[in-house]
Amino acid sequence: MPVQCKEVTSNPILQATNSANMADVLIVDDNADIRDLLAAILQVDGHQVREASNGREGLDFVAARPPDLILLDVEMPVLNGPEMAQGLFLRDFGDEKIPIILLSGIVGLQEVAEVIGTPYFLAKPYSPEALLRMVDWALREHIPPRPKLGVR
Repeated sequence: MPVQCKEVTSNPILQATNSANMADVLIVDDNADIRDLLAAILQVDGHQVREASNGREGLDFVAARPPDLILLDVEMPVLNGPEMAQGLFLRDFGDEKIPIILLSGIVGLQEVAEVIGTPYFLAKPYSPEALLRMVDWALREHIPPRPKLGVR
């Protein structure tokens, strides 16, 4: 069954003037409204955005064309955020080097980020400014996840 992931193209009217900051960002979240909101914020900042509704679709999108950055929800059906991150690491095709920002309202988000090995996470709710600061930080530092193996 082919994966139906939505690719969002930038609106030239909204595009930021500094295209040097443009990155290919993959949003993986089961909530379509959140994906749409995140996409709109990132497009205004000049980024190209692709969307997937669960971790399995996210892995398929990464396999087709690795993004510069992944925004990843934690709790999703089919394949959750930590399972997707583990899948990227286990494939060992370079996908494990893509920075991941965890976005979630769960209690213990910092602990989940530590298990995945990412320094980038934002607890919901967060402001658009906080999101853009985190995206800029992750793209600038480009620290890949370093998962703690054997911890669940």
